[in-house]
Amino acid sequence: MFDIIIKNGIVIDGSNKSKYKSDIGIIRDKIEKIGSLENSSAKKIIDASGLIISPGFIDIHTHSDISVINDPLNESKIFQGVTTEVTGNCSYSPFPSGNDDPNTLKEELWEKRGNADDPNTIWQWTTFDEYANYIEEKGTSLNIAPQVGYAALQIASGSVENRRATVDELEKMKKLANESIEQGAFSLSTGLSVPPSAFASTEEIIEICKSISHYENVFYVTHAREGAGRHISKIEEAVEIGIKSNISVQFSHLAITDWRYYGEGPKMHKVFEDAEKKGLDITYDMYPYTAAGAGLDQTMPLWSHSGGIEAFLERLRNPKQREKIKKETMDGIDGLPQRWETIVISSVKNPENKNIIGLSIEEIAKKRNLDIGETVMQLTEEEQAVVSVIFHNRVEEDIQCFMDHRLAMFGSDGNAISKHGFYKDGKPHPRFYGTFPRILGRYIRENRSQLSIEEAVYKMTGFPAWRLGLKQRGEIKKKYFADITIFNPNTIIDKATFENPHQYSEGIEYVIVNGEFVISQGNHTKEKPGKVLRRP
Repeated sequence: MFDIIIKNGIVIDGSNKSKYKSDIGIIRDKIEKIGSLENSSAKKIIDASGLIISPGFIDIHTHSDISVINDPLNESKIFQGVTTEVTGNCSYSPFPSGNDDPNTLKEELWEKRGNADDPNTIWQWTTFDEYANYIEEKGTSLNIAPQVGYAALQIASGSVENRRATVDELEKMKKLANESIEQGAFSLSTGLSVPPSAFASTEEIIEICKSISHYENVFYVTHAREGAGRHISKIEEAVEIGIKSNISVQFSHLAITDWRYYGEGPKMHKVFEDAEKKGLDITYDMYPYTAAGAGLDQTMPLWSHSGGIEAFLERLRNPKQREKIKKETMDGIDGLPQRWETIVISSVKNPENKNIIGLSIEEIAKKRNLDIGETVMQLTEEEQAVVSVIFHNRVEEDIQCFMDHRLAMFGSDGNAISKHGFYKDGKPHPRFYGTFPRILGRYIRENRSQLSIEEAVYKMTGFPAWRLGLKQRGEIKKKYFADITIFNPNTIIDKATFENPHQYSEGIEYVIVNGEFVISQGNHTKEKPGKVLRRP
Protein backbone atom coordinates (compact mmCIF):
# COMPACT_ATOMS: atom_id res chain seq x y z
CA MET A 1 0.00 0.00 0.00
CA PHE A 2 1.15 3.51 -0.81
CA ASP A 3 1.01 6.34 1.69
CA ILE A 4 -0.08 8.79 -1.01
CA ILE A 5 -1.30 8.34 -4.58
CA ILE A 6 -1.61 11.36 -6.87
CA LYS A 7 -3.89 10.51 -9.79
CA ASN A 8 -4.73 11.97 -13.20
CA GLY A 9 -2.33 14.93 -13.05
CA ILE A 10 -0.03 16.36 -15.71
CA VAL A 11 3.56 15.75 -14.64
CA ILE A 12 6.37 18.19 -15.41
CA ASP A 13 9.37 16.26 -14.18
CA GLY A 14 11.83 19.14 -13.70
CA SER A 15 14.29 18.02 -16.38
CA ASN A 16 13.36 20.71 -18.95
CA LYS A 17 11.83 18.18 -21.34
CA SER A 18 8.08 17.71 -21.58
CA LYS A 19 4.89 17.11 -19.66
CA TYR A 20 2.87 13.91 -19.55
CA LYS A 21 -0.14 12.45 -17.77
CA SER A 22 0.61 9.99 -14.98
CA ASP A 23 -0.15 8.77 -11.49
CA ILE A 24 2.48 8.97 -8.75
CA GLY A 25 2.80 6.69 -5.74
CA ILE A 26 4.63 7.75 -2.58
CA ILE A 27 5.83 5.56 0.29
CA ARG A 28 7.19 7.38 3.34
CA ASP A 29 9.45 10.20 2.04
CA LYS A 30 10.19 8.83 -1.47
CA ILE A 31 8.49 8.55 -4.85
CA GLU A 32 7.99 4.82 -5.31
CA LYS A 33 6.16 4.56 -8.65
CA ILE A 34 5.34 6.73 -11.68
CA GLY A 35 2.73 5.32 -14.03
CA SER A 36 -0.76 3.86 -13.87
CA LEU A 37 -1.92 3.09 -10.33
CA GLU A 38 -5.50 2.32 -11.23
CA ASN A 39 -5.86 -0.71 -8.96
CA SER A 40 -3.55 0.42 -6.16
CA SER A 41 -4.58 1.52 -2.68
CA ALA A 42 -3.24 4.30 -0.49
CA LYS A 43 -3.85 5.99 2.84
CA LYS A 44 -4.62 9.18 0.92
CA ILE A 45 -5.54 9.58 -2.75
CA ILE A 46 -5.41 12.96 -4.50
CA ASP A 47 -7.31 13.59 -7.72
CA ALA A 48 -5.07 16.00 -9.62
CA SER A 49 -7.24 16.23 -12.73
CA GLY A 50 -6.54 19.52 -14.50
CA LEU A 51 -3.56 20.22 -12.25
CA ILE A 52 0.21 20.26 -12.80
CA ILE A 53 2.39 17.91 -10.71
CA SER A 54 5.83 19.47 -10.36
CA PRO A 55 8.89 18.95 -8.20
CA GLY A 56 8.76 21.32 -5.23
CA PHE A 57 10.14 24.72 -6.14
CA ILE A 58 13.67 25.53 -4.98
CA ASP A 59 14.19 29.20 -4.11
CA ILE A 60 17.87 29.60 -4.98
CA HIS A 61 18.27 32.99 -3.29
CA THR A 62 16.65 33.71 0.08
CA HIS A 63 17.35 35.34 3.44
CA SER A 64 15.27 32.95 5.55
CA ASP A 65 18.17 31.91 7.79
CA ILE A 66 16.49 33.24 10.95
CA SER A 67 12.91 33.74 9.77
CA VAL A 68 12.52 29.94 9.53
CA ILE A 69 13.09 29.96 13.28
CA ASN A 70 10.77 32.91 13.98
CA ASP A 71 8.07 31.67 11.54
CA PRO A 72 8.60 27.88 11.28
CA LEU A 73 5.43 27.32 9.21
CA ASN A 74 7.03 29.37 6.39
CA GLU A 75 3.66 30.42 4.97
CA SER A 76 4.79 33.07 2.49
CA LYS A 77 6.94 30.51 0.67
CA ILE A 78 4.90 27.34 1.19
CA PHE A 79 1.89 29.05 -0.40
CA GLN A 80 4.11 29.70 -3.43
CA GLY A 81 4.92 25.99 -3.78
CA VAL A 82 8.48 26.37 -2.46
CA THR A 83 9.80 23.28 -0.70
CA THR A 84 13.48 24.29 -0.34
CA GLU A 85 15.01 27.63 0.69
CA VAL A 86 18.66 28.33 -0.16
CA THR A 87 19.93 30.58 2.65
CA GLY A 88 23.15 32.38 3.58
CA ASN A 89 23.09 34.74 0.58
CA CYS A 90 24.71 38.17 0.13
CA SER A 91 27.43 37.29 2.68
CA TYR A 92 24.90 36.93 5.55
CA SER A 93 24.83 33.60 7.37
CA PRO A 94 24.17 33.02 11.10
CA PHE A 95 27.32 30.90 11.38
CA PRO A 96 30.20 30.50 12.05
CA SER A 97 30.81 32.75 15.02
CA GLY A 98 34.39 31.54 15.45
CA ASN A 99 34.13 31.41 19.23
CA ASP A 100 31.89 30.06 21.97
CA ASP A 101 29.59 33.11 22.00
CA PRO A 102 27.36 33.73 18.96
CA ASN A 103 26.06 37.07 20.25
CA THR A 104 28.65 39.20 18.45
CA LEU A 105 27.59 37.75 15.10
CA LYS A 106 23.92 38.00 16.06
CA GLU A 107 24.21 41.67 16.98
CA GLU A 108 26.56 42.90 14.26
CA LEU A 109 25.23 41.00 11.26
CA TRP A 110 21.57 40.46 12.06
CA GLU A 111 20.10 42.76 14.68
CA LYS A 112 22.05 45.88 13.72
CA ARG A 113 21.82 45.34 9.97
CA GLY A 114 18.11 44.61 9.83
CA ASN A 115 18.30 40.98 8.71
CA ALA A 116 14.95 40.07 10.24
CA ASP A 117 16.06 38.70 13.57
CA ASP A 118 13.44 38.89 16.28
CA PRO A 119 15.32 40.20 19.36
CA ASN A 120 13.65 37.44 21.37
CA THR A 121 15.35 34.73 19.30
CA ILE A 122 18.09 33.11 21.34
CA TRP A 123 21.05 31.91 19.30
CA GLN A 124 22.28 28.60 20.64
CA TRP A 125 24.80 27.68 17.97
CA THR A 126 28.27 28.70 16.80
CA THR A 127 28.80 26.40 13.79
CA PHE A 128 26.86 25.21 10.76
CA ASP A 129 26.37 21.83 12.38
CA GLU A 130 24.88 23.29 15.56
CA TYR A 131 22.66 25.67 13.55
CA ALA A 132 21.33 22.80 11.41
CA ASN A 133 20.60 20.64 14.44
CA TYR A 134 18.83 23.53 16.19
CA ILE A 135 16.47 24.09 13.24
CA GLU A 136 15.66 20.40 12.84
CA GLU A 137 14.93 20.05 16.55
CA LYS A 138 12.62 23.09 16.44
CA GLY A 139 10.99 22.05 13.15
CA THR A 140 10.26 23.80 9.87
CA SER A 141 7.72 23.27 7.10
CA LEU A 142 10.26 23.33 4.27
CA ASN A 143 13.84 22.30 3.58
CA ILE A 144 16.80 24.62 4.17
CA ALA A 145 20.01 24.53 2.09
CA PRO A 146 22.48 26.85 3.89
CA GLN A 147 25.52 28.63 2.46
CA VAL A 148 28.31 30.23 4.47
CA GLY A 149 28.46 34.03 4.32
CA TYR A 150 31.66 36.03 3.83
CA ALA A 151 30.55 38.71 6.30
CA ALA A 152 30.17 36.09 9.02
CA LEU A 153 33.76 35.02 8.36
CA GLN A 154 34.91 38.64 8.55
CA ILE A 155 33.17 39.30 11.86
CA ALA A 156 34.48 36.05 13.33
CA SER A 157 38.04 36.97 12.30
CA GLY A 158 37.86 40.69 13.17
CA SER A 159 38.20 41.94 9.59
CA VAL A 160 35.40 44.53 9.60
CA GLU A 161 37.21 47.74 8.69
CA ASN A 162 37.82 49.44 5.34
CA ARG A 163 41.24 47.86 4.82
CA ARG A 164 42.88 44.68 3.60
CA ALA A 165 42.51 41.67 5.84
CA THR A 166 45.66 40.69 7.70
CA VAL A 167 47.41 37.36 7.14
CA ASP A 168 46.08 36.05 10.46
CA GLU A 169 42.53 37.17 9.63
CA LEU A 170 42.66 35.50 6.23
CA GLU A 171 43.90 32.26 7.75
CA LYS A 172 41.09 32.26 10.28
CA MET A 173 38.54 32.97 7.54
CA LYS A 174 39.88 30.07 5.47
CA LYS A 175 39.72 27.74 8.46
CA LEU A 176 36.11 28.69 9.28
CA ALA A 177 35.04 28.52 5.62
CA ASN A 178 36.49 25.03 5.26
CA GLU A 179 34.86 23.87 8.50
CA SER A 180 31.46 25.13 7.33
CA ILE A 181 31.81 23.47 3.91
CA GLU A 182 32.90 20.20 5.50
CA GLN A 183 29.88 20.29 7.81
CA GLY A 184 27.54 20.68 4.82
CA ALA A 185 27.33 24.33 3.66
CA PHE A 186 26.81 24.42 -0.09
CA SER A 187 28.85 27.46 -1.08
CA LEU A 188 30.54 30.70 -0.06
CA SER A 189 28.53 33.89 -0.60
CA THR A 190 29.57 37.53 -0.77
CA GLY A 191 27.60 40.77 -0.59
CA LEU A 192 30.03 43.20 -2.18
CA SER A 193 27.80 46.26 -2.02
CA VAL A 194 27.29 46.06 1.75
CA PRO A 195 29.82 46.26 4.58
CA PRO A 196 31.84 44.51 5.76
CA SER A 197 32.02 42.32 2.61
CA ALA A 198 32.28 45.45 0.47
CA PHE A 199 35.69 46.09 2.06
CA ALA A 200 37.06 42.80 0.69
CA SER A 201 39.33 43.03 -2.34
CA THR A 202 39.01 40.74 -5.32
CA GLU A 203 42.35 39.18 -4.39
CA GLU A 204 41.20 38.36 -0.85
CA ILE A 205 38.03 36.68 -2.12
CA ILE A 206 40.05 34.65 -4.61
CA GLU A 207 42.30 33.45 -1.80
CA ILE A 208 39.34 32.27 0.31
CA CYS A 209 37.65 30.64 -2.70
CA LYS A 210 40.85 28.80 -3.62
CA SER A 211 40.91 27.28 -0.13
CA ILE A 212 37.50 25.60 -0.68
CA SER A 213 37.51 24.97 -4.44
CA HIS A 214 38.75 21.38 -4.07
CA TYR A 215 35.48 20.28 -2.47
CA GLU A 216 33.07 18.53 -4.83
CA ASN A 217 30.07 20.61 -5.99
CA VAL A 218 31.07 23.68 -3.98
CA PHE A 219 30.57 27.05 -5.70
CA TYR A 220 30.88 30.82 -5.19
CA VAL A 221 27.74 32.99 -5.09
CA THR A 222 27.93 36.76 -5.24
CA HIS A 223 25.82 39.84 -4.72
CA ALA A 224 28.08 42.13 -6.75
CA ARG A 225 29.50 45.55 -6.07
CA GLU A 226 27.24 48.52 -6.76
CA GLY A 227 27.89 51.79 -8.51
CA ALA A 228 27.08 53.65 -11.67
CA GLY A 229 28.19 51.82 -14.79
CA ARG A 230 29.05 48.62 -12.92
CA HIS A 231 26.46 46.49 -14.70
CA ILE A 232 29.22 44.93 -16.84
CA SER A 233 32.27 45.18 -14.57
CA LYS A 234 30.53 43.54 -11.62
CA ILE A 235 29.97 40.40 -13.69
CA GLU A 236 33.58 40.56 -14.89
CA GLU A 237 34.79 40.55 -11.28
CA ALA A 238 32.74 37.42 -10.55
CA VAL A 239 34.18 35.77 -13.67
CA GLU A 240 37.72 36.65 -12.60
CA ILE A 241 37.15 35.15 -9.16
CA GLY A 242 35.68 32.00 -10.65
CA ILE A 243 38.46 31.45 -13.19
CA LYS A 244 41.36 32.28 -10.86
CA SER A 245 39.89 30.20 -8.02
CA ASN A 246 38.82 27.30 -10.24
CA ILE A 247 35.34 27.45 -8.72
CA SER A 248 31.83 27.57 -10.22
CA VAL A 249 29.93 30.85 -9.94
CA GLN A 250 26.31 31.75 -9.18
CA PHE A 251 25.59 35.44 -9.80
CA SER A 252 22.88 36.83 -7.53
CA HIS A 253 19.69 38.69 -8.56
CA LEU A 254 20.88 39.92 -11.96
CA ALA A 255 19.40 43.32 -12.77
CA ILE A 256 20.10 46.77 -14.19
CA THR A 257 19.50 49.47 -11.59
CA ASP A 258 21.14 52.40 -13.39
CA TRP A 259 18.60 54.06 -15.70
CA ARG A 260 21.34 55.05 -18.16
CA TYR A 261 21.89 51.37 -19.04
CA TYR A 262 18.32 50.06 -19.26
CA GLY A 263 17.98 47.64 -22.18
CA GLU A 264 21.58 46.41 -22.08
CA GLY A 265 20.74 42.93 -20.83
CA PRO A 266 22.15 41.26 -23.99
CA LYS A 267 25.53 42.93 -23.35
CA MET A 268 25.54 41.48 -19.84
CA HIS A 269 24.61 38.04 -21.15
CA LYS A 270 27.60 38.17 -23.49
CA VAL A 271 29.92 38.43 -20.47
CA PHE A 272 28.41 35.22 -19.08
CA GLU A 273 28.59 33.47 -22.45
CA ASP A 274 32.21 34.51 -23.05
CA ALA A 275 33.11 33.18 -19.59
CA GLU A 276 31.52 29.85 -20.50
CA LYS A 277 33.72 29.69 -23.59
CA LYS A 278 36.72 30.06 -21.29
CA GLY A 279 35.53 27.01 -19.35
CA LEU A 280 33.81 28.68 -16.40
CA ASP A 281 30.65 27.10 -15.02
CA ILE A 282 28.56 30.22 -14.37
CA THR A 283 24.81 30.80 -13.90
CA TYR A 284 22.62 33.47 -12.31
CA ASP A 285 19.31 34.06 -10.57
CA MET A 286 16.73 36.84 -10.85
CA TYR A 287 13.28 37.82 -9.59
CA PRO A 288 10.27 39.19 -11.54
CA TYR A 289 9.85 42.66 -10.02
CA THR A 290 10.88 46.15 -11.12
CA ALA A 291 11.96 47.07 -7.59
CA ALA A 292 14.60 45.91 -5.13
CA GLY A 293 14.58 45.70 -1.34
CA ALA A 294 17.60 46.89 0.64
CA GLY A 295 18.77 49.31 3.33
CA LEU A 296 18.81 53.09 3.11
CA ASP A 297 22.41 52.95 4.34
CA GLN A 298 23.39 51.59 0.93
CA THR A 299 22.91 55.10 -0.47
CA MET A 300 25.74 56.35 1.77
CA PRO A 301 29.49 56.28 1.09
CA LEU A 302 31.17 52.99 1.83
CA TRP A 303 33.99 54.48 3.92
CA SER A 304 31.46 55.76 6.47
CA HIS A 305 30.57 52.16 7.44
CA SER A 306 34.09 51.07 8.36
CA GLY A 307 34.32 49.41 11.78
CA GLY A 308 30.66 48.49 12.21
CA ILE A 309 27.37 50.15 13.12
CA GLU A 310 28.55 51.99 16.24
CA ALA A 311 31.49 53.54 14.38
CA PHE A 312 29.11 54.57 11.58
CA LEU A 313 26.67 56.25 14.00
CA GLU A 314 29.54 57.99 15.76
CA ARG A 315 30.56 59.54 12.44
CA LEU A 316 27.03 60.86 12.01
CA ARG A 317 27.31 62.53 15.41
CA ASN A 318 30.50 64.31 14.32
CA PRO A 319 29.34 67.56 12.56
CA LYS A 320 32.19 67.64 10.07
CA GLN A 321 31.93 63.97 9.10
CA ARG A 322 28.14 64.18 9.03
CA GLU A 323 28.30 66.94 6.42
CA LYS A 324 30.78 64.93 4.38
CA ILE A 325 28.55 61.85 4.50
CA LYS A 326 25.49 63.92 3.61
CA LYS A 327 27.21 65.58 0.64
CA GLU A 328 28.51 62.30 -0.79
CA THR A 329 25.10 60.69 -0.27
CA MET A 330 23.42 63.47 -2.24
CA ASP A 331 26.11 63.38 -4.94
CA GLY A 332 25.29 59.69 -5.43
CA ILE A 333 27.33 56.55 -5.97
CA ASP A 334 29.99 57.27 -8.60
CA GLY A 335 28.30 60.63 -9.26
CA LEU A 336 24.83 59.26 -10.09
CA PRO A 337 22.26 60.93 -7.78
CA GLN A 338 19.49 58.84 -6.27
CA ARG A 339 15.88 59.29 -7.35
CA TRP A 340 14.53 59.83 -3.85
CA GLU A 341 10.90 59.80 -4.97
CA THR A 342 11.38 56.12 -5.92
CA ILE A 343 12.83 55.00 -2.55
CA VAL A 344 10.02 53.93 -0.18
CA ILE A 345 10.17 52.94 3.51
CA SER A 346 9.17 49.29 3.99
CA SER A 347 9.74 48.75 7.72
CA VAL A 348 11.05 50.53 10.82
CA LYS A 349 12.21 49.57 14.30
CA ASN A 350 11.36 52.85 16.02
CA PRO A 351 7.62 52.81 16.94
CA GLU A 352 7.45 56.57 16.46
CA ASN A 353 8.20 56.10 12.76
CA LYS A 354 5.41 53.68 11.91
CA ASN A 355 3.54 56.52 10.21
CA ILE A 356 6.21 56.80 7.49
CA ILE A 357 5.96 53.17 6.29
CA GLY A 358 4.93 53.28 2.65
CA LEU A 359 6.16 56.86 2.11
CA SER A 360 9.03 57.84 -0.19
CA ILE A 361 12.07 59.68 1.11
CA GLU A 362 10.92 62.71 -0.86
CA GLU A 363 7.48 62.60 0.79
CA ILE A 364 9.02 62.28 4.26
CA ALA A 365 11.30 65.25 3.59
CA LYS A 366 8.31 67.40 2.63
CA LYS A 367 6.38 66.17 5.66
CA ARG A 368 9.26 67.11 7.98
CA ASN A 369 10.04 70.32 6.11
CA LEU A 370 13.67 69.24 5.63
CA ASP A 371 15.97 68.79 2.68
CA ILE A 372 16.53 65.25 1.41
CA GLY A 373 20.04 64.94 2.83
CA GLU A 374 19.07 65.88 6.37
CA THR A 375 16.01 63.61 6.16
CA VAL A 376 18.24 60.65 5.28
CA MET A 377 20.62 61.46 8.13
CA GLN A 378 17.81 61.82 10.68
CA LEU A 379 16.08 58.59 9.62
CA THR A 380 19.37 56.73 9.87
CA GLU A 381 19.93 58.01 13.40
CA GLU A 382 16.35 57.39 14.53
CA GLU A 383 16.48 53.81 13.26
CA GLN A 384 20.01 53.11 14.52
CA ALA A 385 21.28 52.76 10.92
CA VAL A 386 18.69 50.15 9.89
CA VAL A 387 16.08 51.62 7.52
CA SER A 388 14.52 49.01 5.22
CA VAL A 389 13.43 50.47 1.89
CA ILE A 390 12.12 49.51 -1.53
CA PHE A 391 14.08 50.88 -4.50
CA HIS A 392 11.87 51.25 -7.60
CA ASN A 393 14.76 51.24 -10.04
CA ARG A 394 14.22 48.69 -12.86
CA VAL A 395 12.21 48.26 -16.07
CA GLU A 396 10.05 45.44 -17.39
CA GLU A 397 12.10 44.98 -20.57
CA ASP A 398 15.13 43.93 -18.55
CA ILE A 399 13.10 41.61 -16.30
CA GLN A 400 11.88 39.64 -19.31
CA CYS A 401 15.34 39.59 -20.89
CA PHE A 402 16.98 38.14 -17.78
CA MET A 403 14.14 35.68 -17.16
CA ASP A 404 14.25 34.10 -20.59
CA HIS A 405 17.98 33.38 -20.86
CA ARG A 406 19.11 29.75 -20.56
CA LEU A 407 21.49 30.55 -17.66
CA ALA A 408 18.75 32.01 -15.45
CA MET A 409 17.11 30.41 -12.47
CA PHE A 410 14.72 32.06 -10.03
CA GLY A 411 15.27 33.36 -6.51
CA SER A 412 12.97 35.57 -4.46
CA ASP A 413 15.68 37.39 -2.46
CA GLY A 414 13.01 37.24 0.24
CA ASN A 415 12.16 35.52 3.50
CA ALA A 416 9.81 32.73 4.52
CA ILE A 417 7.45 34.53 6.90
CA SER A 418 3.80 34.68 7.99
CA LYS A 419 1.22 37.45 7.85
CA HIS A 420 1.10 37.64 11.63
CA GLY A 421 4.78 37.23 12.47
CA PHE A 422 7.83 39.45 12.85
CA TYR A 423 7.12 41.50 9.69
CA LYS A 424 3.40 42.09 10.26
CA ASP A 425 3.68 45.84 10.93
CA GLY A 426 5.86 46.58 7.91
CA LYS A 427 5.50 46.45 4.16
CA PRO A 428 8.16 43.99 2.97
CA HIS A 429 8.84 43.45 -0.70
CA PRO A 430 6.01 41.42 -2.29
CA ARG A 431 8.63 38.96 -3.57
CA PHE A 432 8.43 37.39 -0.08
CA TYR A 433 4.93 36.18 -1.00
CA GLY A 434 4.64 36.08 -4.77
CA THR A 435 7.79 35.33 -6.80
CA PHE A 436 7.06 31.88 -8.19
CA PRO A 437 3.29 32.19 -8.82
CA ARG A 438 4.00 35.58 -10.41
CA ILE A 439 6.30 33.94 -12.94
CA LEU A 440 3.87 31.11 -13.70
CA GLY A 441 0.81 33.36 -13.80
CA ARG A 442 1.77 36.81 -15.04
CA TYR A 443 4.69 35.81 -17.25
CA ILE A 444 4.07 32.27 -18.50
CA ARG A 445 0.26 32.15 -18.70
CA GLU A 446 -0.01 35.73 -19.98
CA ASN A 447 2.83 35.13 -22.48
CA ARG A 448 5.03 38.03 -21.38
CA SER A 449 7.91 35.56 -21.28
CA GLN A 450 9.17 33.44 -24.16
CA LEU A 451 9.53 30.51 -21.77
CA SER A 452 7.29 27.46 -21.91
CA ILE A 453 5.81 26.21 -18.66
CA GLU A 454 8.20 23.24 -18.81
CA GLU A 455 11.21 25.57 -19.07
CA ALA A 456 9.95 27.75 -16.24
CA VAL A 457 9.45 24.74 -13.94
CA TYR A 458 12.95 23.51 -14.81
CA LYS A 459 14.39 26.87 -13.74
CA MET A 460 12.50 26.49 -10.43
CA THR A 461 13.42 22.84 -9.78
CA GLY A 462 15.91 20.74 -11.73
CA PHE A 463 18.25 23.62 -12.56
CA PRO A 464 18.82 24.88 -8.99
CA ALA A 465 19.02 21.27 -7.77
CA TRP A 466 21.83 20.73 -10.28
CA ARG A 467 23.63 23.87 -9.14
CA LEU A 468 23.44 22.74 -5.52
CA GLY A 469 24.48 19.20 -6.36
CA LEU A 470 21.36 17.89 -4.61
CA LYS A 471 20.90 14.17 -4.92
CA GLN A 472 17.38 12.79 -5.46
CA ARG A 473 15.67 16.18 -5.43
CA GLY A 474 14.49 18.63 -8.09
CA GLU A 475 12.88 16.05 -10.40
CA ILE A 476 9.95 13.64 -10.40
CA LYS A 477 11.76 10.30 -10.48
CA LYS A 478 11.48 6.97 -8.74
CA LYS A 479 13.38 6.87 -5.41
CA TYR A 480 13.63 10.68 -5.37
CA PHE A 481 12.46 12.50 -2.27
CA ALA A 482 8.79 13.39 -2.41
CA ASP A 483 9.08 17.18 -2.54
CA ILE A 484 6.11 17.90 -4.79
CA THR A 485 4.04 20.96 -5.70
CA ILE A 486 0.63 20.55 -7.32
CA PHE A 487 -0.82 23.71 -8.85
CA ASN A 488 -3.61 24.88 -11.12
CA PRO A 489 -2.00 26.40 -14.24
CA ASN A 490 -5.18 28.38 -14.96
CA THR A 491 -5.43 30.11 -11.59
CA ILE A 492 -1.93 30.30 -10.11
CA ILE A 493 -1.14 33.95 -9.39
CA ASP A 494 0.58 36.24 -6.92
CA LYS A 495 -1.64 38.52 -4.82
CA ALA A 496 0.98 40.49 -2.88
CA THR A 497 1.48 44.13 -3.88
CA PHE A 498 3.83 46.87 -2.70
CA GLU A 499 0.88 48.57 -1.00
CA ASN A 500 -0.44 45.35 0.58
CA PRO A 501 2.30 42.71 0.54
CA HIS A 502 0.90 40.37 3.22
CA GLN A 503 -1.23 38.30 0.85
CA TYR A 504 -0.63 34.64 0.08
CA SER A 505 -0.50 33.48 -3.51
CA GLU A 506 -3.34 31.48 -5.05
CA GLY A 507 -3.49 28.37 -7.21
CA ILE A 508 -1.18 26.13 -5.13
CA GLU A 509 -3.45 23.20 -4.26
CA TYR A 510 -1.04 20.77 -2.60
CA VAL A 511 2.55 20.90 -1.36
CA ILE A 512 4.32 17.75 -0.16
CA VAL A 513 7.64 18.02 1.69
CA ASN A 514 9.59 14.80 2.32
CA GLY A 515 6.41 12.78 1.78
CA GLU A 516 4.15 14.81 4.10
CA PHE A 517 1.41 17.26 3.16
CA VAL A 518 2.13 20.85 4.16
CA ILE A 519 -0.53 22.34 1.87
CA SER A 520 -3.68 20.26 1.32
CA GLN A 521 -6.58 21.60 -0.73
CA GLY A 522 -5.08 25.06 -0.47
CA ASN A 523 -4.75 25.02 3.34
CA HIS A 524 -1.65 24.79 5.54
CA THR A 525 -1.64 21.56 7.57
CA LYS A 526 0.70 23.03 10.23
CA GLU A 527 3.07 20.10 9.70
CA LYS A 528 6.84 20.69 9.86
CA PRO A 529 8.57 17.89 7.90
CA GLY A 530 11.41 20.06 6.54
CA LYS A 531 15.07 19.13 6.84
CA VAL A 532 18.35 21.01 6.74
CA LEU A 533 20.02 19.72 3.59
CA ARG A 534 23.78 19.34 3.41
CA ARG A 535 26.22 19.44 0.53
CA PRO A 536 26.70 15.87 -0.74
